[in-house]
Amino acid sequence: MTIEQFGGQALQAALRDAVERRRRDQVHDILQQLSPAEAVDLLCGLPPSALASAVALAGEEELAGLLEQVDASVAVQLLVKLSRSQAADVLEEMAPDDATDIVAELEPAQAEAILIEMEPAEADEIRELLAYPPDTAGGRMTPEFVAILPDLTADEALAALRRLASEVETINDVYVVDAENHLLGVLSLRDLVLAPPGTPVSKITVYDLVKVRADDDQEVAARLLVEHRLLAIPVVDAENRLLGIVTADDAADILEREFNEDYLRLAGTDAEAMECRRPVEVARLRLPWLLGTMGIELLAGLVIARFDAVLRQVILLASFMPVISAVSGNVGLQAAAIVVRGLDTGHVSLRHWGRQVSKEFATSLLMALVCGTVLGVIGAVWSRHLPFGLVIGGALLCAMVTAGIMGSIVPMLSKRLGFDPATTAGPFETAFQDVVGFAVFLWLASLLLRWLQ
Repeated sequence: MTIEQFGGQALQAALRDAVERRRRDQVHDILQQLSPAEAVDLLCGLPPSALASAVALAGEEELAGLLEQVDASVAVQLLVKLSRSQAADVLEEMAPDDATDIVAELEPAQAEAILIEMEPAEADEIRELLAYPPDTAGGRMTPEFVAILPDLTADEALAALRRLASEVETINDVYVVDAENHLLGVLSLRDLVLAPPGTPVSKITVYDLVKVRADDDQEVAARLLVEHRLLAIPVVDAENRLLGIVTADDAADILEREFNEDYLRLAGTDAEAMECRRPVEVARLRLPWLLGTMGIELLAGLVIARFDAVLRQVILLASFMPVISAVSGNVGLQAAAIVVRGLDTGHVSLRHWGRQVSKEFATSLLMALVCGTVLGVIGAVWSRHLPFGLVIGGALLCAMVTAGIMGSIVPMLSKRLGFDPATTAGPFETAFQDVVGFAVFLWLASLLLRWLQ
């Protein structure tokens, strides 16, 4: 929803008036009544001088909080309107991983110019994170965490935690490392608080912990966070040195983005490819799966041709073929979307593939019985022949069950074979359910032809 839908001109005028009058509280109130995306949109509409004053009045910390809650591509639109020094001040107030996402959206020259204006230590943190690909655990981690040595006592560890609490993103987990920063284990804040003061940290440390490598895909980190219900997961290098952590809020963002991308690919498109690639490149990505679908759909054409005489004698059958194809196709796409999302989050496992297929079979069968009965009654009333309704209802039932099973199996089979399940699931399940649905439909019609005429 855009600012215009909220009376944007009035808000813009009110914000300008507050800036001119140097009313800090009024600027704050206007921004607070909007969502982060709307507030950023409102600020982007200000002329440069008014924007600089608005940021100064609101404070870099408040602006940083807004930018942390919007997509990096949106945040960068506002950041480039600020002076280099103001942009640097805002980035310094942000969590390093969020600041890195925004800097990665800038042109290299712009990014370096802003980093030069930042405090050296904070600029170096961002440069280190930029060295990792953005879709890896290293690219998503934050270097702000608490790590202690194993020879501390519980009360010493708590004292260190109090000193560092304001500088780190989360204090729920405390990591135990050796003198060379190799990750040894983790202990929870609860265990640390409940331990007697003189208890050595090594006595309450959990040494069998979940962790990821910096070069692991970000989905691996997100999936492990969800599977083990963690608030953060440590990221290590090849030598097991602790580099940073990926937090639960990052996992939610990763899984949401991955699911959105996968869902778009179910329809044969990819948002990133559409935006960033040339038409020829986009076509090259999508064409192979469409050609595969065409090949399978030709089998459906052969089935229809095989029963051409039946269609000529009972032309009303052709009127129901699009209905059967569309309804069963939606069942297959729903099943595929559920499985693709489950594979992303870890709720669907290739090891227990039969469980998901059985569940989808039962679900599809229940829906098919209801939809088949409804369409069968419509067909019987329309044609004034009960057998016609049986043919229509039976064909829809078989097509929906087939679509549900294929929608579950194809993504998992694609994953097992190393293909992108989101890219392959949509085209192939649709094609297979057409072949089976039309074959059953016309075969039943041929058996009952004498009662259909």
